[in-house]
Amino acid sequence: MPTFVYMTRCDGCGHCVDICPSDIMHIDETYRRAYNIEPNMCWECYSCVKACPQNAIDARGYADFAPLGHSVRVLREEAKATISWKIRFRDGREKNFVSPIRTTEWGSIPSPAELEIPDAEALQSQELAHEPDALNVPGGLPALTPDQLVQGVA
Repeated sequence: MPTFVYMTRCDGCGHCVDICPSDIMHIDETYRRAYNIEPNMCWECYSCVKACPQNAIDARGYADFAPLGHSVRVLREEAKATISWKIRFRDGREKNFVSPIRTTEWGSIPSPAELEIPDAEALQSQELAHEPDALNVPGGLPALTPDQLVQGVA
């Protein structure tokens, strides 16, 4: 379900542009409002929806997902630290989902440029860069050894 912007709600803050991993959220130079330049290329991560302080970005449902039509309303509530998703179907039924907003301060996660370059041993590891430190797992992540792997089809 790709995203779209309600131009009357958008104030052009650019949070959606900064957070979009596929770089398809842009600010219109004339109207200073955000818009999705290529909805077909949307990764549907909804980072822009969650980042928008004006609740100006919603998700458009696919016809195969919602053949009878529906609306998806997203509400970011900073005071409650939640994102609420309300889906209203054409027959009047509603479904509500609530998720927590990120638990770290905005901008507190270092960019890859700020981190040390991994050494050769780290590049051969199964762990992602800085994974045990970022996940606060003492002693590293558990991993299977080759003798623990079962070969064949169960």
